[in-house]
Amino acid sequence: MDGNSMRIVVIGLGYVGLPLAVALAKRFDVVGFDIDRSRIDELRGGRDRTGEIEDDALAASSVLLTSRATEAAGGDVYIVTVPTPVDADNKPDLRPVIGASHSVGKLLEGARKPIVVYESTVYPGVTEDICGPILEQESGLTCGEDFFLGYSPERINPGDKVHTVDKIVKVIAGQTPAVTEKLAEIYGAVTSAGVFRAASIKAAEAAKVIENAQRDINIAFMNEITHIFAKLDLSIWDVLDAARTKWNFLPFEPGLVGGHCIGVDPYYLSHRAQELGHDPQVILSGRAINDGMGAWVADSLHEARGNAAGSALVLGLTFKENVPDLRNSRVVDVIRRLEELGHSVTVHDPRADAAEAEHEYGITLDADALGRRYDLVFAAVPHEEYKALGDGAVINLVEEGGLIADLKGIWRGRDFGSAAKRWSL
Repeated sequence: MDGNSMRIVVIGLGYVGLPLAVALAKRFDVVGFDIDRSRIDELRGGRDRTGEIEDDALAASSVLLTSRATEAAGGDVYIVTVPTPVDADNKPDLRPVIGASHSVGKLLEGARKPIVVYESTVYPGVTEDICGPILEQESGLTCGEDFFLGYSPERINPGDKVHTVDKIVKVIAGQTPAVTEKLAEIYGAVTSAGVFRAASIKAAEAAKVIENAQRDINIAFMNEITHIFAKLDLSIWDVLDAARTKWNFLPFEPGLVGGHCIGVDPYYLSHRAQELGHDPQVILSGRAINDGMGAWVADSLHEARGNAAGSALVLGLTFKENVPDLRNSRVVDVIRRLEELGHSVTVHDPRADAAEAEHEYGITLDADALGRRYDLVFAAVPHEEYKALGDGAVINLVEEGGLIADLKGIWRGRDFGSAAKRWSL
């Protein structure tokens, strides 16, 4: 299996799979497979709605894009990049990765000794204890003899044009030392930052979940002290300005913790811990604080309005700034709570897809929302478009005596006069 003849099949062409497939295709024969035919049609048409790959780079790529399983057969390496969400009870939902394993198992050919690599975030043990047996069942082959397992946790940060897949260290682990070296060859060929050989597949799986659990816990601390300082009439941003002057102060900030990683991955770790009889108090406490932040913000806005309901404009719905990604957006929590408190909520977001917002959350995006006035204007997501609004444009959104609210401090230091009240963390 040399690099010139190696065929790599990437399963799942979302935020993780597509950039990886495009990067690999610069060095290898790559097939990009996704069960969503509309996604394949979109990519073949030269457009990536996630914004991770520019149109010209997509058009120039040699990736064979397909939704037909027959075109994904006969691979030397299969890389699974499907999502791993949680269900309504915050339990790991392994259905996508299990489904992908069933599909890949049908494609394996023992004569090629293929490697199946998982990039999806899972708790330690999923690759070997759950996915491996499924691959065996579907293929009729023996894991560790006829095909081999590997794991390389994804580290894609949506919207981040600096830490792209070709510039970050890739953690790798194979079922055998030889498989690990093959993965080092593959991933090392497409990233300038090199690879790190984890001690085992389980160690690599664990590394991924603690990376995001660590961030989640640190943000939870910021959110908790924000609650405390609000009772003291202290702005968290003023406090952080002072604290950041210490050389080893960690630069975390409060906010709504959504997205597919930080708001999800800790539940994978806590689930496995509970299965083992351990009560993960710190992890779940952090999750509880962050999951409750949206309702707390809404209650604070309502109180700042004198507990009077009215018309409210929410600026931004995506889970973070400057991306179209709506996955696990916690802005929804603010919207739902404001509605419970009697507010009539209008939502605007220049980055989000209106059809997706309607489908996922039942929320209608109003493209003309900036042409009217509201009792409450809440800047929820710091998109560049909102940062660029001039003082007059912001003031013109608010009724006389209304409230201008700014979650992330994007209008901090602005003087909007005395016509409107101000709220921030």
